[in-house]
Amino acid sequence: MSTIVQELYDQVVCTLSPTERLRLATLILNDLVQQNLSIVEQSDTWTEQDQLDVTAFSLQYAATLFPENEEI
Repeated sequence: MSTIVQELYDQVVCTLSPTERLRLATLILNDLVQQNLSIVEQSDTWTEQDQLDVTAFSLQYAATLFPENEEI
């Protein structure tokens, strides 16, 4: 994170109330959407295989937490 951004956050954003912070975040995100910027690198997105892998892992983990012989 750049020093200027960190200073801005520390000196301005941190002084705002939670409601004002959310309003600021909404304004920033809406502005980015309106500009239609492509800021997400394609390499940062999950492939279908990534999604299948995380789903399988999650289900296996849940099975260890909640064995079939226990009531939920």
